[in-house]
Amino acid sequence: MSTKAETKSKGTFQPDSDVHITYEDQMKINKFANYNAKVEDLKEELRIKQNELKNLEEAGDEIELLDDDVQIPFLMGDVFFSHDQAKTLELLAEAKERKKQEINSIQQTNRDLQQKMSDLKGYLYGRFGSNIHLENDE
Repeated sequence: MSTKAETKSKGTFQPDSDVHITYEDQMKINKFANYNAKVEDLKEELRIKQNELKNLEEAGDEIELLDDDVQIPFLMGDVFFSHDQAKTLELLAEAKERKKQEINSIQQTNRDLQQKMSDLKGYLYGRFGSNIHLENDE
């Protein structure tokens, strides 16, 4: 048979300790949440850019299989321009290089944000211990 104290501790929430959150702490929590949201957006943007790069690479492979004298339409902005195979492959190479630079930029921004989040995480866990949850539930 359980005692009255055991029953009381099992059925109700009892905080480990009183935690006082200062304005600065709340600002750091908010900053962490904003960084986390930005990282999630960057992950999606990175996935899209990598897919676009893959499409450009596949287009280049297909164009190499065409005859040299075929005019190939190439989209620039909102307009298609027809070029020969060599010029189209050159334009594709430039487009792939730009896409790789965009991907590298996104990855660098992501690394910077992850570092800032790591610093904030260390501070917040040091301050609040198990009273705060900063991990994604993926």
